[in-house]
Formats: sequence, C-alpha cells, structure tokens
Amino acid sequence: MLNINANLDKPIFQQIREGIEDAVLSGVYPEGSQIPSITEISVNYKINPATALKGINLLVEDNIVYKKRGVGMFVCEGAVSKLTEYRRTEFFNKYVSTLVLEAKRLKISPKDIIIMIERGFEDEH
Repeated sequence: MLNINANLDKPIFQQIREGIEDAVLSGVYPEGSQIPSITEISVNYKINPATALKGINLLVEDNIVYKKRGVGMFVCEGAVSKLTEYRRTEFFNKYVSTLVLEAKRLKISPKDIIIMIERGFEDEH
C-alpha cells in the first residue's frame, strides 16, 4: 500500500506520512479505523522503526491519527476534511500559483488557460 522509494529526494518518513494520508483520503483507512503499527510498517517496508515513528508522529501532531495506548493508532474523525483542505491549499500554492505566473509571462488569458485545462482532462488515459 505505501509506496516507499529510498531513491527519491523526499525523506522516507515523509513518504510514510503522505502514503498514509493518501490511504485515508482514498478510504483505505476510514475515519475511526486502525492504521498499521510502527512495527508493521518497519518490518513490511524494511525501514528503521524510528523512521516509521517520525512519519506517524507528523500525522499525530496534525490530528490525522491518534494513539490508543496499548491498542494502536487510529484515524481521527474529521481527518478526511482536514487532509482535503490541506492538500487543496498545497495544490493551489504549488501548481496554480506557478501556472498563473507563467501564463501572465506568456500573456495567456484566463479563458485560454481554462481551455488548456479542459483539454488536459479530455486527454486523460
């Protein structure tokens, strides 16, 4: 389920965080459900438990998952809406702002950008 790639520039703990976020957003781990333990993640993906813990702790800090002492870790209620809002903001900052800046440089109108985006959706594989 998690797609861990040691060759990426992105740290493994960040890949763990994003992989679990993706699983929550796609419904693999619904709100209230249990996620794999640190041990399961470290054994299954052959990574240091401290690395797995670091990724999970980021999710705990952001109130995406919570720990039940002696039981495991669970997805918080409201995690999907929180992640969706966060990802939408990231999407805007990373892609849309950059797109608009470049469109202005190239003097591409908003209408033409919309046409290009619609064409991109039509060209999906």
